[in-house]
Amino acid sequence: MQVLSLLLLLLPFVGFITLGFTQKLISRCTAGILASFVIFLNFVISVIIFLYSDSHSSDWNILIFDWIQFDNMRIPFEITIDALSTLMILIINGVGMLIHIYSIGYMKDDEGANKFFSYLNLFVFFMLILVLSSNYLMLFIGWEGVGLCSYLLIGFWFQDHANNNAAKKAFIINRIGDVGFLVGLFFLFSTFNTLNIKDILQQASLITSGTPVLFLITICLFIGATGKSAQLPLFTWLPDAMAGPTPVSALIHAATMVTAGIYLIARSSILFILSPITLNIILIIGTTTALIAGLIAIYQSDIKKILAYSTVSQLGFLFMAIGFGSFDGAMFHMFTHAFFKALLFLGAGSVIHALDNEQNINNMGGLSKKIPFTFAVFLIGTIAISGIPPFAGFFSKELILGEAYHHSLFMGLITTLVSLLTTLYMFRLLFVVFIREASESVKQNYHIHESPNTMLIPMYVLAVLSIIAGFLNVPKLFSSNQYFETYLHPVFAEAFQLKHHLIENHESITFEWIIMIVPLLIIGSLIYFSYFRFVKLKQDTTQYRGINKIFANKLYIDELYYTLITKPLNHISEFFREIIDQNVINQFINWIGKFTLIIGNKIRMIQTGNAGYYMLIMVLFIISMLFYNIIL
Repeated sequence: MQVLSLLLLLLPFVGFITLGFTQKLISRCTAGILASFVIFLNFVISVIIFLYSDSHSSDWNILIFDWIQFDNMRIPFEITIDALSTLMILIINGVGMLIHIYSIGYMKDDEGANKFFSYLNLFVFFMLILVLSSNYLMLFIGWEGVGLCSYLLIGFWFQDHANNNAAKKAFIINRIGDVGFLVGLFFLFSTFNTLNIKDILQQASLITSGTPVLFLITICLFIGATGKSAQLPLFTWLPDAMAGPTPVSALIHAATMVTAGIYLIARSSILFILSPITLNIILIIGTTTALIAGLIAIYQSDIKKILAYSTVSQLGFLFMAIGFGSFDGAMFHMFTHAFFKALLFLGAGSVIHALDNEQNINNMGGLSKKIPFTFAVFLIGTIAISGIPPFAGFFSKELILGEAYHHSLFMGLITTLVSLLTTLYMFRLLFVVFIREASESVKQNYHIHESPNTMLIPMYVLAVLSIIAGFLNVPKLFSSNQYFETYLHPVFAEAFQLKHHLIENHESITFEWIIMIVPLLIIGSLIYFSYFRFVKLKQDTTQYRGINKIFANKLYIDELYYTLITKPLNHISEFFREIIDQNVINQFINWIGKFTLIIGNKIRMIQTGNAGYYMLIMVLFIISMLFYNIIL
């Protein structure tokens, strides 16, 4: 087990190094195959670890080396194998492998494909460090690593200045959240005198709920999570991250990076359960983000940005689940979301590939007949994310909806509204791109073609998973088999115990049929509405007025940040550059230089080159020293 766990980290890193040094020596196809094979081996190892750990029902801490030892502080480079980390490595390596294979076809004509594959391997390496870490400092290394990789991949096509700006925006906004995480680490160490996750959670379970220091720790960790998992007010980087190649979007949104914030909080579940104020803040932020992002997605015209705002909304949905204390519900929806969101992004990439990099949905239409296989898998992804049975999204959303209604009727209704928004923007996207009458640009494009098998096969696999994955946790109304909850129970058992002790639980199945059937009826109405509006009436999706225009322009949040933050900082920087730097610092340094020149000009007069003159000076100096000694 120790050797397999080490290989899990070593293989993608070796893949990154190998592809990095040989990128000019091997073909693009070979690089893609090597990168994919590395992650395939990792997936096989992940399955073996899962089967072994599931049969032995135990956790392992595997020491790689002693990292930091100072006085009474010991921070090892150590990995933890338990139910939660095993689940994450299955998602990361499984979905990551499919995205790698897809990239072979997608990047076949790109000159930088070899470098691209090396970055993908590095991305997987850092994400594995993040989820396998036994301590928060090691987790922070993986956290920063995926931030670095996102910067490299978002700005991969750096010849376009807009892509560079998107990469810098993602990097800087994530650094804001990371400061919160880093401050949280200092609070953790000063409070518990360790950064080992298991030790901290054991000590925390003995602390009284609502203790101020727990609030400070959890709110700092949540600030870090808002950056990585794109929540208000730090979500604006994620839609712009679509500047990178589409496989990058799929990897960031489905298997890595944006799931890091959810994982961090789930891993620290006991700390958050003992800080109800933080949970309420998470609930408010998650709800607001989910609603705003869902409404914005309805009015977007870029196929990838619609999916990006969909991800922001779904992440808000996950944070809502955490706010209810449903850590297993959040992880289950994150699990199913990885499949259908990766499928939707890869499907969008297939559309973009077919239309020679066209991304505006208003220039599409009628593609169901021209690229039928892409349409079929995109339809499956749309049904799954909309929560329609028996696809995966229905089961994971139903678990969260049940928790929401148990929390309060109001939050249940809000959660249902967020779920319904998903149906609206996703079926609008589906109908406009594939069903509506073809646009003029599509009619005139004679080169529309289905994607190669290297792109289609990963989508087929994800489509199957998007259909069947939900059956791992069937609602209690139909079955007593909740395998997913049972599997994660050892990880969250103590948190659930504290939750039930601290919070009165009104668990009931009275509303379960209602909260299941009524949303499905509304979903059916919304699908018909979308079809009637965008297919029958051929509603224009470019001209908006009033409140619609505000949402179409993303609530002007980027403009607001520019006005309130970026512009003032630019003015302050300009002031310091012109007044302080040039007129004070530069002038002072120039004066030192001039003074040195003046002194040098005076001193150099001594250097005459006359030996007699030098002898005279030496004699005078000796006489002066003798005279000085006689006086003393």
